[in-house]
Amino acid sequence: MKAITKILTAIDFSENSECAFEYALTMATQFNAELTIIHVINEPVDLRGFYVPHISFEQLEKEIEESAAKMMDTFCSTRLGTFTNYKTAIVTGIPYEEIKAQAERMDASMIVLGTHGRTGLDRILFGSTAERVVSSARCPVLTVRCPNS
Repeated sequence: MKAITKILTAIDFSENSECAFEYALTMATQFNAELTIIHVINEPVDLRGFYVPHISFEQLEKEIEESAAKMMDTFCSTRLGTFTNYKTAIVTGIPYEEIKAQAERMDASMIVLGTHGRTGLDRILFGSTAERVVSSARCPVLTVRCPNS
């Protein structure tokens, strides 16, 4: 088995991603691995052709990025405790593509993701980020389904 030295976990600030984060943090601590926490801002719909009062598209993107950065800071400060071997990344794009790309850039040993447990029509319409990462990642992927989902 390849040594686990770099773990990537993706968070969307949902309960499911927080459950997965706990697994990632525990593993990073036990293996003395570097933990990278990524948040992917979904590519926003371009609304420039529509009437959107009082805010420009560029301003909206900036506010979304600033809000995500604040949420990431709060998330890390409240959940990492004394663990210091971590990095964060906030990127914009299609979540599964950005998670896969980040894993490749950092040469991740493992990816840890939460899953929403969608089924039926919901799964067909929205797809599964975790499923797409599992099928395309070059490293092992641990998927975690929160007990409450």
